Amino acid sequence: MDVIFMGTPDFAVATLDSLERAGHNIVLVVTQPDKPKGRGKKMTMSPVKEWALVREIPVYQPTKIREAGSVDHILSVPCDVSVVAAFGQILPKEILEHPKYGCVNVHASLLPKYRGAAPIQWSILNGDQVTGITIMQMGIGLDDGDILKQEIVPIHEEDTGGSLFDRLALVGGELLVKTLDALEQGSVTPVPQDESQATKVGMIRKDMGKLDFTRSAEELSRYVRGLNPWPGTYTFTEGKTLKFWKAYAIAEEELDEEMKAASIASIVKADDEGIGVRCKEGVIVVTELQLEGKKRMDVSDYLRGHAMKKGELLGR
Repeated sequence: MDVIFMGTPDFAVATLDSLERAGHNIVLVVTQPDKPKGRGKKMTMSPVKEWALVREIPVYQPTKIREAGSVDHILSVPCDVSVVAAFGQILPKEILEHPKYGCVNVHASLLPKYRGAAPIQWSILNGDQVTGITIMQMGIGLDDGDILKQEIVPIHEEDTGGSLFDRLALVGGELLVKTLDALEQGSVTPVPQDESQATKVGMIRKDMGKLDFTRSAEELSRYVRGLNPWPGTYTFTEGKTLKFWKAYAIAEEELDEEMKAASIASIVKADDEGIGVRCKEGVIVVTELQLEGKKRMDVSDYLRGHAMKKGELLGR
């Protein structure tokens, strides 16, 4: 098929790789404009743009895809199907109806659950056991089009937002190729979403990474995993930021009396196995962390240079 591809982050690159391996002809790549990044605010292109330029595929970067000029540009490019994967803008009706097979979206959840931004992170934050990929025929609403194909993906106990992102990206690309084959063969039956089961999630914000020990240890351990690598989770010690990179929860019933009696946000253990912090319910034990201005390290290495005692309060 001749494909117009719309996407921006690494997640979308895995889909492009699958399309290329399957022999589809990508006639145009549409991605977000270059943005300033880092301390030097250097203009940086999206991973999708980098992928396309290496292959000398035309790239279009509209600031607003719904503007007349942007619509006209895309409509001027003939194609069989448009594929959208984490593009970041809502498409107008004219673009949705342009290709023979319409616009197909690769969405990283089992729709109708988790419509909107950041479904991968939210599946971990909410403690889900499974997630998946939905290939959807796009409509004018937000992730509410008919389902073409779905694949369930288990969430492992050790999964982070980053590791789950990588696994889902690969599944998404492979499932998309199967879906396009089925569309060409006329063997796919679109299934409307059950609106009564629909849920929406918003974008991940940087301030979500601040650990609130008045919440349960189990919930905080999910945040440590789900917000890794970005924005990361953190607290404070002696006025410096202390990031938590790996952690697990000890349930309330597993705590000894001393731990149960400890004040919220106080350290209840500090040894080579981890630094435990009392939460409203249970204890969160961090095993890999990073002090402001230092590198990421195991807790055993950290404690050799930074003494931490029971009763010491974090968060200040």
